[in-house]
Amino acid sequence: MYSGAIPVDPFDLVIFGGTGDLARRKILPALFRRFCAGQFAEGARITGAARAGMDAEGYRAFVADVLRDTADPQAGDDTMLGRFLGTVDYVAIDATGENGWAELAARMTEDRARAFFFSVRPRLFGDLAERLHQHGLASDRARIVVEKPFGHDLASARDLNATLATHFHESQIFRIDHYLGKETVQNLMAVRFGNMLFEPLWNSQYVDHIQITVAETVGVGGRGDYYDRAGAIRDMMQNHLMQLLCLIAMEPPAKFDPDAVRDEKLKVIRALDPVQPHHIVRGQYNARPEGAGGGALPGYREEVGNPRSKTESYIALRTHISNWRWAGTPFYLRTGKRLVARSSVINVMFKETPHSIFGQEAGRHANLLSIRLQPNEGITLQVTIKEPGPGGMRLIDVPLDMTFAEALGPASGRAPDAYERLIVDVLRGNQTLFMRGDEVEAAWAWIDPIIAGWTSRGEVPKPYDIGSTGPSDAEQLMTRDDRKWRGINP
Repeated sequence: MYSGAIPVDPFDLVIFGGTGDLARRKILPALFRRFCAGQFAEGARITGAARAGMDAEGYRAFVADVLRDTADPQAGDDTMLGRFLGTVDYVAIDATGENGWAELAARMTEDRARAFFFSVRPRLFGDLAERLHQHGLASDRARIVVEKPFGHDLASARDLNATLATHFHESQIFRIDHYLGKETVQNLMAVRFGNMLFEPLWNSQYVDHIQITVAETVGVGGRGDYYDRAGAIRDMMQNHLMQLLCLIAMEPPAKFDPDAVRDEKLKVIRALDPVQPHHIVRGQYNARPEGAGGGALPGYREEVGNPRSKTESYIALRTHISNWRWAGTPFYLRTGKRLVARSSVINVMFKETPHSIFGQEAGRHANLLSIRLQPNEGITLQVTIKEPGPGGMRLIDVPLDMTFAEALGPASGRAPDAYERLIVDVLRGNQTLFMRGDEVEAAWAWIDPIIAGWTSRGEVPKPYDIGSTGPSDAEQLMTRDDRKWRGINP
């Protein structure tokens, strides 16, 4: 059974935006599952806070409906659900005014941790921080959880950091990136630093290149207004893919604690080379016509309601890390929507043997370590062996595959959702899997010139078909280097 059910000390958790989409899809289900796992000590209290004019009973009914809609089997247990709802409260509140704040303050318990989850639009982050301070809620034991996007560029990220720092110490600010809460992402550190097998090979002498792919089959959906202002580079590259890059490339920290880990991640970001224009490919998906496989689907511009949009729904780029470990090793990053399959994978491609004793007929072979983040989480190591049979020394590549669900078996239990892990870390005050302010600013400092470059050049994203692997130019990005993309499999 999953061993993370050590009870958390009694706490007060306030969800600003407690009736919103993120609360319904992620936060409330995550809290319920941790409650069912026995991780909440007696006296824990969860308070929804939103503009909606409902009372506590109304909010409990709302939460019950949300949990039943998740199809979580434990939500069908009326006793368990009733016990959880007993921890739930509600305050109608105005983030930019005074309504509800005195009532919220009166419900907080002094001698316990307080966590305030900002599940609201980013423009309200500063207002919420200021109101918490004004009403005496920003105590030393208070923590705030800030959802992405954390800023729109370097200047706005600095402004937001400065605003939050006026009322909260950096140790109280939890900038959440749900990718870091995934079990397989956390396993990157275990694979890197828990196995002597890999560390001697984890450098430019043995690694030919590294690919990081986060592919989605969905479109922008109801996020069109936000997405058309952000694009794939702000929505995915600046945070999710950047974090994966840091974890795969960073030096071993002196110890596994929040600042030691984040110090090493920051060094990676600061060592990134500027990206050259010919090493960037941007794409935008076309509409799929009636009669095509899968049926008609709107294109990106139709989904966002902007017929002249130049925003990318796909981006691929090549970069380098200028340090002793990785000098000369290219890193290829790509992410996109409406692609052929949903896949998040890191591929570490090792170099070919310096000399083959088997002759040209044996072909070219290289080892590949593939770390699958989703779906079908696991690790595959591709090795070269002789093809069975009497036909001479013919070599083939075969996988040594460890799918986590199969390897760990039923005894491992259900792996917790990313939000389950991250919320518990907030309540415990563990910042290891959260971004630090200087880390966010360093990421924007690398991203901003990329955006400024294609804006000044007036570049338009390349079209690509729904259900494809992206624009053809992205394939050429690799073939020019005599390489090929791996990791999007239908």
